[in-house]
Amino acid sequence: MDRNCFRVDMLPNFWFILPAFFTAFTAAGLWVVYFIALDHEKVVSLHLGIWKGNGSLYPPFISVAGSFPPASCIFSEVMNLAAFVGFVIGILRYVQVKPQINNSTLNWVSLASSSFAFIGMTLVGNFQLFIDKEIHNIGTWLTFVSGVFFCWLQSFITLRVNLRNEGRNTAIARFLLSGSITLCLLLCVFFQSQYLYMQGAQSQWAMVMLFLIFMGTFVIEFRYSSFSIVCTDTLGHPVSLLEMSEVTHNQL
Repeated sequence: MDRNCFRVDMLPNFWFILPAFFTAFTAAGLWVVYFIALDHEKVVSLHLGIWKGNGSLYPPFISVAGSFPPASCIFSEVMNLAAFVGFVIGILRYVQVKPQINNSTLNWVSLASSSFAFIGMTLVGNFQLFIDKEIHNIGTWLTFVSGVFFCWLQSFITLRVNLRNEGRNTAIARFLLSGSITLCLLLCVFFQSQYLYMQGAQSQWAMVMLFLIFMGTFVIEFRYSSFSIVCTDTLGHPVSLLEMSEVTHNQL
């Protein structure tokens, strides 16, 4: 290899773990935030059926639970790290299906929607609800709407690409998850419009957990692929490429 060429090969097992890490870490972090807020008597329990709006306790929306220290510190850290990992997953997924899909526009739109969703997550984590409500709400809607759109696009792409003939079964699961996530989003908006804040919070938690499960399903495809980063010095102009090579397991 040319001494001016630098290559880093990543083990397939690393990328296999990444979606699972994203799901487990984010879910665990959000629940830690909720239980800290609950323990400090900032929010009421999710198990309550009605929030009467009296006293100093708030309904247990995720953003509300993450607005009070010390939970707010953990909330920001969780959202920022989750956004970074999710952004990487979105890029790797784009690269993975790029050679397989005929409609490149669909793949680009999917990448853009995931990027907007995870940018929204950073806004939610860094501009907390009671600090800057306007920017926080922009981040919330950016995350939820772009995230739902990403789920539907990826479900369709999964069916079209059909990697290793597993696309049909995986797509069915993702379409069901996408439908459930969309339903939870609509219910969350509806309940809040009717001032049923407990039901709205419960719908929000269900939506977020289902979205994390959806992201975790990329374990299925990532176990077949390895990725490498190549940087070469060509006539003084550095070029960076992200290459994907599919790993066959016929010997297994």
